[in-house]
Amino acid sequence: MTSITLAALAEHIGATLDGDGSAVVVGLNTLENADSQQVSFLANKKYKSQLEQCNALAVIVSPKEQSLVAGRALVMANPYLGYAKAAQLLDTSPVPEAVIHPSATIDSAATIGSNAHIGPNVVIEAEASIGDGVSIGAGSYIGVGVEIGNNVTIKPNVTLYHHTVLADDVMVHSNTVLGSDGFGFANDQGRWEKIPQMGRVVIGQGADIGASVTIDRGALDDTIIGKGAIIDNQVQIGHNCQIGDYTAVAGTTGIAGSTRIGKHCVIGGGVGINGHIEICDGVHVTGYSMIVKSITEPGLYSSGIPATGNREWRRGVNRYNQLGDLFSRVKALEAQLAKQD
Repeated sequence: MTSITLAALAEHIGATLDGDGSAVVVGLNTLENADSQQVSFLANKKYKSQLEQCNALAVIVSPKEQSLVAGRALVMANPYLGYAKAAQLLDTSPVPEAVIHPSATIDSAATIGSNAHIGPNVVIEAEASIGDGVSIGAGSYIGVGVEIGNNVTIKPNVTLYHHTVLADDVMVHSNTVLGSDGFGFANDQGRWEKIPQMGRVVIGQGADIGASVTIDRGALDDTIIGKGAIIDNQVQIGHNCQIGDYTAVAGTTGIAGSTRIGKHCVIGGGVGINGHIEICDGVHVTGYSMIVKSITEPGLYSSGIPATGNREWRRGVNRYNQLGDLFSRVKALEAQLAKQD
């Protein structure tokens, strides 16, 4: 278990320490459950009340909340960022040993960099290129001509189809499929004729791809996920999509093919995005919205009707169905008023 003095932790996360820095930190926990050897944080004001009974060694807080902390405080403008940096330092995730398991199947035409971890039953096909410090979890499949940069982490049971490209420092979580065929078919008098998908999937440096994500390869051009982008679990990204640098896409979102999303966007959970549209930089879409046309101005966008009581919802639906008739009546009244004028 990693341990560090409170003073060293404050320096690492960029916080100002209020209190004795010689105490040793051995972990992180919530305000409610932290003990005298653990650090906690306050990033959401609704948890302020838990500070009074908090037993943490120290609490990461903003300057505005510092007066609420009875004991030691790590003061910084963005406590959640401080928590993230502290968690990176005190992470308890096991570090795989740099070995190649004897059950792995590696084609003689593949290249493996130094200090790589290749887990049990991994398959690496011909002409695949694996960089230095890469970790590939058990049961993963690396297809023909796949390019994996340095310090990439691939969790167990990931599938990378042929010629998929991962830049340095990418993380891919379990059961994700990168480079599967896009949904490309031509209709021939009611029957579907498959269109081979000849593009690639290209994942930018430092991107984090969640579990059970599917990113389809391009039909002709590549499907591109930008630098530092984060994709949550169970997201579907169609062929030829482009996701900009540092954009975040939350779980169960579906993005249809040939859509372009800009940089520094945030797409909430369960969002549906139409194909062949563009979303500019700096757009924030709230959960369960449906985006059917391009967005050209940064800002916050929402759609959908929140759940309510069934009787109220049925009444609202009935009124919605009456809008066409109401519109016709209003137009007729406007026409009558125009004649009177």
